This record gives sequence, C-alpha cells and structure tokens, in this order.
Amino acid sequence: MATPARKNEPKIDADDVLAGIVEWVSIESPSHDARSVNKVVDHVEGQFRDLGLKLDRIPGRDGFGDILECKTTPDMSQQADGKGILVLAHLDTVHPIGMIEKDLKIRREGDSIFGPGIYDMKAGGYIAYYALRHLIRQGKKTRLPVTFLFIPEEEVGSPTSRARIEDAARGHKYALVMEPGRDGDRVVTSRKGVGRFTLKVKGAASHAGVRHQDGRSAIAEMARQIVRIEAKTDYERGITCNVGLITGGTGVNVVPAECVAEVDLRVPSQQLAEEMTHWFLGLEPIGKDVELTVTGEMNRPPYQKDAGIASLFEKAQAIYAEIGKELNDVPLTGGGSDGNFTAALGIPTLDGLGADGKGAHAAYEQIYYSSLVPRTYLCTRLLETLD
Repeated sequence: MATPARKNEPKIDADDVLAGIVEWVSIESPSHDARSVNKVVDHVEGQFRDLGLKLDRIPGRDGFGDILECKTTPDMSQQADGKGILVLAHLDTVHPIGMIEKDLKIRREGDSIFGPGIYDMKAGGYIAYYALRHLIRQGKKTRLPVTFLFIPEEEVGSPTSRARIEDAARGHKYALVMEPGRDGDRVVTSRKGVGRFTLKVKGAASHAGVRHQDGRSAIAEMARQIVRIEAKTDYERGITCNVGLITGGTGVNVVPAECVAEVDLRVPSQQLAEEMTHWFLGLEPIGKDVELTVTGEMNRPPYQKDAGIASLFEKAQAIYAEIGKELNDVPLTGGGSDGNFTAALGIPTLDGLGADGKGAHAAYEQIYYSSLVPRTYLCTRLLETLD
C-alpha cells in the first residue's frame, strides 16, 4: 500500500525498504559465530555512521559478537538531552551458515520474501534504521534523543548484553523493540518470563547383563523427574515446562551412571516466576541411591502490560489510524525478547514492531511485503512524535 502524502513526504518506498533488508539478511549470522555476526555489525555500523550518529561498539566476549550502540546527535532532536527513546534489535539468528544456499534461499513468492533471520528479526532492525533515515532525509527532527542498540546474542538469552540493555533502558523514557510483528496488524505488549534449569543425576554404573542389580540408572531417575516436570505445565495458569535436551549413558550394555537434562520454563508473572524457581531448585531424588543436582534461574523476567505500556500502545494505535489501519496487541506471548528486560524496569515498552510474517526459527521463515510500508510508517512516526 502507498503511504498517504501528508505526514511523511517523500513517501516510504517498499522496494527500497526490502532492498535494505535483503542486504542485512544476505550476511548470515548465527549467534555462536562471532565473526559472522560482526560482519553484520560492520555493515550496520557503516550505515549509521553515514547518517551522522555517534557510535559506540563494545567488543564481544565469551564467543559472541560485538554490541553496537548508535545515538542521535543534539542537532537531530528537538530535545538535545534527557531521557529519550531506546530502540532494540538483534543481529544474530538461529540459522546455521549455509541455510541461505539451501532451505532459506532469499526469494520472493507473491507477498512473501524468504531468508534466514528475515522475520526474526533483521527486517525489524532495518525498518528502524530506515525510519530514522527517512526523517533525516526530510530535514525533520525527533522530539526526543534516540539510541539504537543492536544485540549480538539475543537468540541465546542475551547473556553478554543484558547489563548493557538494562543500563541503557534506565536512561530512556521509552523502549521500542523491533522484534517481528504478529498475526497481521498486531504488536506485543506483554511476554512471559523465561527460565532455564539444568538437572544432573548421578547414579552407579554396572554391567547391564551380569550385574544389572548393582547399578543405579541415572536415566531411569531422570525419566521420573521428567514426568514430574512436564506435569507442572498448566495452561490455565500460563505455565509451560519443556524438557528439551537430554544426554546420558556410555553404552547400551552399561547401566548409566550419569544423565543431564535441560528445561525451559515460561511463566506470565513474577509471582509465578518465584514460585516455579523455588520448586525447581527444591527438587529431590525419587529413586534410591541416586544424587540430583538442579541449577538455573529466570533469565528473562515477565513483561507485563501496565499503564505506561498501555499509554504507549494507544499512541501507536493513533499513528496507525493515520493510514487507515487498526493496530491491535497480542495479549500474552510465550516467546521472550530483550523487551522483557526493559519492561521489568518499568520502562514503557512496545514490542513486535518489525515486519509481519511467519516461520520464526523455521526453514520457511518469511516476511510479508505488504507489511513493510505500514510498519515503517509506524516506526517513523513513533520516532518523530514520542515526547
């Protein structure tokens, strides 16, 4: 669709937006491949440098890529200092190197454009860049100073960047998160908290045929624990427990002495986060003569819609109405994002501002061409009008 010729002349060009997205997507960037992630960081850094922003690049650690912070200069906003707008995006993807030559070749089929990380979330990151560039090209200023923070390892929980995100959020009035849009004209105003727990069972090895009775199977104990854990899933309360990874044993003819399982927990509130964390860390063995160790914590706090978030969402709805569209929100999504961190600090946070599409983390990941102009318009006007 075409943007009405009133707020944002010259018009936002969907093909121009798409071309920039494809440039970012063409650089594959799995979370654990710091060199590849930094190639995207290099590209994005150059684009923001060309816009004249103040740049700060924080070297990566623990095998992850660099964090990139881009700040508007005093002449770019009506209010040169004070708390402004924090824009969050991540440049890593879940897809391994080579997907772009296999299942996720960059291509367009009707309204859908495919590519690794195009939906989650390089399209959203580029839309934020394009939005600011669009304002600059028109000679317009944002009302508030804007900081763009590009994260290198969000897909694995932002372990090296969380502190930077939280520090930045404390100095800003709003947080706009460019994660993908949802189910049509929807954004995200609440997310479940995310926990990660690791269970380790130590039993006793023995010959599976000759002295089976002498063994204490760590896998059998873990199986009992898994049944107990999965039973804690309660859809009515919004709790989900998923045992996603299991390793154990040394041979099919050996009673296994060790087993490890990793668990994903999702909860909608801080109260339930504390309740379930206490439950996990209090687990005890079910069988005899085995040891159980549980470690872990909540790595993303719940992101709950409060009055500040509701007010920010209403502003976004009014902007979307300018182009004759109705914006709705997702009541509660199970996926976590860096918006969980900012919302938990009480910063009004609006998430899911990126392109609409489907297939996050899947081999059919795609965005919808028809969403590019509306989503870019929304981001542009948020940057322009939030005060």
